[in-house]
Amino acid sequence: MIKSMTAFGRGEYQQGDTHYFAEIRSLNNRHRDIILRIPKNYQPLEEGIRALVSSRIKRGRIEVSFQMESSGEATAYDLELNLPLADAYLRVFKQLSARSGLDQEVRLEALLQMKDVILIKPEMEDMEEIREGLHKVLTLSLDSLDEMRIREGDNIEKDFIKRLNRLDGYIDKVHVRAPELVEEYRKRLTDKISSMLEEVAVDQTRLAQEVAFFSERSDITEEIVRTRSHLKQFREYLSHDDAVGRRLDFLIQEINREVNTLGVKASDTVISKIVVEMKAELEKLREQVQNVE
Repeated sequence: MIKSMTAFGRGEYQQGDTHYFAEIRSLNNRHRDIILRIPKNYQPLEEGIRALVSSRIKRGRIEVSFQMESSGEATAYDLELNLPLADAYLRVFKQLSARSGLDQEVRLEALLQMKDVILIKPEMEDMEEIREGLHKVLTLSLDSLDEMRIREGDNIEKDFIKRLNRLDGYIDKVHVRAPELVEEYRKRLTDKISSMLEEVAVDQTRLAQEVAFFSERSDITEEIVRTRSHLKQFREYLSHDDAVGRRLDFLIQEINREVNTLGVKASDTVISKIVVEMKAELEKLREQVQNVE
């Protein structure tokens, strides 16, 4: 199943007096990059949230934001003094005073205003309840995101199949054209020799050797077989449940390499035109693959 990396999902969940909201936006990215926007007080819950997102999304840039609204009493908070940090600030103040020669008193209210000297934490007994609420609303938003990713993925898969069918048709034309190259070369070579040596009979043995050499040099059977194999494998990946974007991207590189070799070895205007059309389709496939998880 093909899933798009570009999608949006939203979830809402009511738990007691608290209303949870979550929004997820996923964008194209070669790797998985999870960006969380969560109230600072609940940052200890980030690891579990990241794990839940990672279990559902394998690739892409994922931006997750949460909001919480309470219709009941205000949440109770604990205030905790960050003593190691406060001591560090005091040491810095003393060093600065000694260096500058200015003996300025450090007022308590100034010290308490320094960043993170006072830690604000929700009451610990509420943290597990909040974790449960965040996970449930996140699951709902992930479900919503998945629906859009699958819907967009279906459209991408249809486009893939259309272009794969075209590539199959082009490679069939190359396969039909390939045997004609040797016979045309034989005729051109015979005519050229005959026009140059009108009174001399053509050495059929030497002619056969030249034709055999050309046939070996321009043989594109292996490239045709490998291209067909890669196209078949591409189709098989479309039915996988796992993330296949990177594998599809690699396959396109391999197909493009075989197609380039076809054009070089064949040295034929008809096949060269077909190769141009195949490369155009491969480029469109490559662009679409960048949207696949």
